[in-house]
Amino acid sequence: MRRLAIRPGGIGDVILSLPALQHLCCEYLEIWTPARSAPLIQFAHRVRAISSTGLDLVGVGDPPQELIRELASFDSIVSWYGANREDLRKAVAGLPFQFLQALPGKDCDCHATDFFLQQVGALPGATPRIEVDTNREPFAVIHPFSGSPHKNWPLEQFRAVAAKLPMPLRWCAGEEDPPLADAVRIPDLLDLAQFLAGASLYIGNDSGITHLAAAVGTPTLAIFVASDPRIWAPRGEHVRVAQSLRGTELP
Repeated sequence: MRRLAIRPGGIGDVILSLPALQHLCCEYLEIWTPARSAPLIQFAHRVRAISSTGLDLVGVGDPPQELIRELASFDSIVSWYGANREDLRKAVAGLPFQFLQALPGKDCDCHATDFFLQQVGALPGATPRIEVDTNREPFAVIHPFSGSPHKNWPLEQFRAVAAKLPMPLRWCAGEEDPPLADAVRIPDLLDLAQFLAGASLYIGNDSGITHLAAAVGTPTLAIFVASDPRIWAPRGEHVRVAQSLRGTELP
């Protein structure tokens, strides 16, 4: 069995999908995903960046024949990419595609990881994990941003929490985050995972980096301001979730 899984989305979406992707393992599993998240997938036989495959050209004029031949070499293609693109679906008609909804809908009543697991016929309850080899040290990490400003707890509230921490603190920021003095910025996600795994505590918003911290097993406090933690909370033995109205202190 040669299987291809195509998983687009943000860092958190990919991490929450890891158990479902791992369930798809077979004699040969290839995964196409955003370039930044590719280093986090450790169990596939091959991982490629979607942007390097030409998949975005399918459905825009004549599909590249080299790509069509490559897709035809798989016995099974499970794709969270293109489920709502009729042009792409027509272009790959006859190929062994199974299109899946990329994100839980408004009527979803389960955690996102379980939603993705159920899509591929797996039992719910698995925890996303990313294995890294590092030693934990007595410092905390705070990442006060996310991919959407409306999900962010106010920076001044993070600073207030930071002032009360009984250990050294390292601020963390992503490549596209606003400027933050003295913040650690590590573009490679696997390197960032190793950095986070070395911390004794991580605090952050509902963000991809928060999911990354949880997936490497770091004790994590995830602060939810706008999204629903019943669906989007990081999952792990050392994860705690706090909900707060924007602009207010945590209870």
